[in-house]
Amino acid sequence: MTTVAVTGATGFIGRHVLAELAAHDLEVVATTRSERDDLRCQANLRWVALDVASPPGDAFCRLGRPDVLIHMAWGGLPNYRALRHFEVELPLHYAFLRQLIDGGLNSLVVTGTCLEYGLREGALTETLLTEPVTPYGFAKDSLRRQLEYLQRSCSAAFDLTWARLFYTYGDGQAETALLPQLSRAVEQGLPTFTMSGGEQLRDYLPVTEVAKALVALALRGQGAGTVNVCAGTPVSVRRLVEQWLLEHRKTIELELGHYPYPDYEPLAFWGDRSKLAGLMENT
Repeated sequence: MTTVAVTGATGFIGRHVLAELAAHDLEVVATTRSERDDLRCQANLRWVALDVASPPGDAFCRLGRPDVLIHMAWGGLPNYRALRHFEVELPLHYAFLRQLIDGGLNSLVVTGTCLEYGLREGALTETLLTEPVTPYGFAKDSLRRQLEYLQRSCSAAFDLTWARLFYTYGDGQAETALLPQLSRAVEQGLPTFTMSGGEQLRDYLPVTEVAKALVALALRGQGAGTVNVCAGTPVSVRRLVEQWLLEHRKTIELELGHYPYPDYEPLAFWGDRSKLAGLMENT
């Protein structure tokens, strides 16, 4: 039976990945930094206390010698500008993944970010050169490059899929994210909801669809290189907010333009979904 290991399993996306894996006939091994008594229970799931920052020397064996790893762990978020991303996170994640690969890991799916593209506008394809402008985007892009160099070396034969995530939303999202803030403002009966001008175009994909894509990519049996995990459709932030209010039958006055647009993102960008769609059709 195929064994899938999952890091970042207790996070927003990780919890949904575990739910998606539960629908398959697999052995799943999920990591947590320390022993906990509130972890998800499912028939095919085993939890292992393993800190990516200081893994034991037998980490690959502790994970059950998995056939594939879905690596979603990463610290320091949502502060995209923190130098910690390349000073701390980048070297420790490369060291962890290198250890597993040297131990015998044959297949790896790692979550990246659309911030690797930098300030490019329009539809973004995987073939574009990356030009990150944030420490987070730079660190993720650097980890991808390190793994690709390692993959081309004579000593390391493994399949790599770099799942470049765009904007994910849904159940369990951080309270600091846009829609949870909107929901809280409505619940509190506030007269207005302060936000940016809302005209920026983004690519939003429900977390359940993100999880489905990550699991499908992990179970392909071969690496796919860089893949945009996205909807492929540009949606304005204002439309996203208005659609949420409509679907939940809620009303609140939007105070547009209260916050400036982020300077680390272009005004309009979204992902090209063509590659992901083709891969999903063949799984």
